[in-house]
Amino acid sequence: MIATAYSVAFEGVEARLVEVQCAIQGGAAGFSLVGMADKAVSESRERVRAALNAMSIALPNRRITINLAPADLPKEGSHFDLAIAMALLAAINILPRDEVSRVLALGELSLDGRLLPVAGALPAAMAAAEEDCVLLCPQASGAEAAWVGATEVIAAGSLAEVVRHFTGQAILPPPQTNEIIENFTGPDLSSVRGHERAKRVLEIAAAGRHNLLMTGPPGTGKSLLAACLPGLLPSMSASEALETSMIHSVAGLLDQGGISRSRPFRSPHQTASKAAMTGGGKGAKPGEMSLAHNGVLFLDEMPEFHSDVLDTLRQPLESGEIIVSRANAHIRYPCRFQLIAAANPCRCGYMTDPARACARVPKCGTDYLGRISGPLLDRIDLRLEVSAIPFDDLVTPGASEPSARVAARVRAARQVQSARLGIEGRTNADLTGDALEKFAAPDEEGRALAALLAERMGLTARGYHRLLRVARTIADLEGCDGVHRNHLAEAASYRVSPGSLG
Repeated sequence: MIATAYSVAFEGVEARLVEVQCAIQGGAAGFSLVGMADKAVSESRERVRAALNAMSIALPNRRITINLAPADLPKEGSHFDLAIAMALLAAINILPRDEVSRVLALGELSLDGRLLPVAGALPAAMAAAEEDCVLLCPQASGAEAAWVGATEVIAAGSLAEVVRHFTGQAILPPPQTNEIIENFTGPDLSSVRGHERAKRVLEIAAAGRHNLLMTGPPGTGKSLLAACLPGLLPSMSASEALETSMIHSVAGLLDQGGISRSRPFRSPHQTASKAAMTGGGKGAKPGEMSLAHNGVLFLDEMPEFHSDVLDTLRQPLESGEIIVSRANAHIRYPCRFQLIAAANPCRCGYMTDPARACARVPKCGTDYLGRISGPLLDRIDLRLEVSAIPFDDLVTPGASEPSARVAARVRAARQVQSARLGIEGRTNADLTGDALEKFAAPDEEGRALAALLAERMGLTARGYHRLLRVARTIADLEGCDGVHRNHLAEAASYRVSPGSLG
């Protein structure tokens, strides 16, 4: 007789069902585990054996075989411990087999029988709902799993609690959801002195989800401006929060077992590798691009990143997804992020400062910013030169709009864009094909200017389309139905920066 429980194997954010079969047969005593399991899964035999010993449950002196089916699907991670223990307890008639066969379990066992939290409870709950199973998970993962709301969730603190629950001795209460509402704690836009043009560009970038590159000498406020951006962005919709949280769940980054509607803001260091940016490594975990899904990826000192790492951004910026290729699988992660980058004009940073310019001008700037490839630069909608603030503006308080007021305009513009495209959360950055022609086509005067701009600026087809998207966002912020000449002119002024990026 074979006892069965279920668990999941993760392929990106997708949780694939794994049947955990336990057979106890005659022959030499042993405990074997088969089914293409990695080292962490194979070691579960010892964890399960120790946890049962802690409960004074002795394994039969017979041959125990655990099979993880399908056998050709790679299984990685310690979260299979609980499902293996459940199948084994059912096989020795401690737990009812019919109840266990309805359970999708994930959790790591400690040697004393406690259940330790694992990554992936949210996508596992989604899989349990699709398969009409009960989800059994560690207590620390219960709030995260309960957020799905489409399946029964049992959250236990130990294997002993699991046994008491399924034998009717002490029924565990259902876990409560714990949605985290995070208030933005970054700098307010009103604290930024001067930089009125930069604030305008930041508002446009936030309203249309446009990519932005800021260049300028050190200490001019590029990083501060970027840190203000999350305070201008609207909260994620329910569907966006679920998408993003599933990625963070697989990566083990959900705090307090709750779901946040705040948009992620990722700022990797310049030493980040290709795998760190795109995803990969053991278990093909999501990279920085995927962790920034529906949020912001900020690259400070962009030319300091390795050129190979920067070029990995090119395809995801267009498609909104990244595929991590492995020898036996292709794992897809969504990554619709907004790229914000900052760069000095040259290695020393003072190429544009007449008082401190080096003797290698302009070659020093050309070499330094040349690390950003042309195809990647063509995918950046807005380029801004951030100059040093005059001393009088720095020490004299000036009237400046707070982030909340700018965020209200951004939110209104995004609502117009979502209604126009008929998809919640979509922005002008997503305009393509017929939708771009229909909603962003300029009027007659605008078309004449667009033709002149395309010729003078040497725009590619991609560059021209991105120019139209920015113009459409400027029109939305003004409440205009159509795209006019002045909108195109302003958009073009942000397309080319002075200096080496021109």
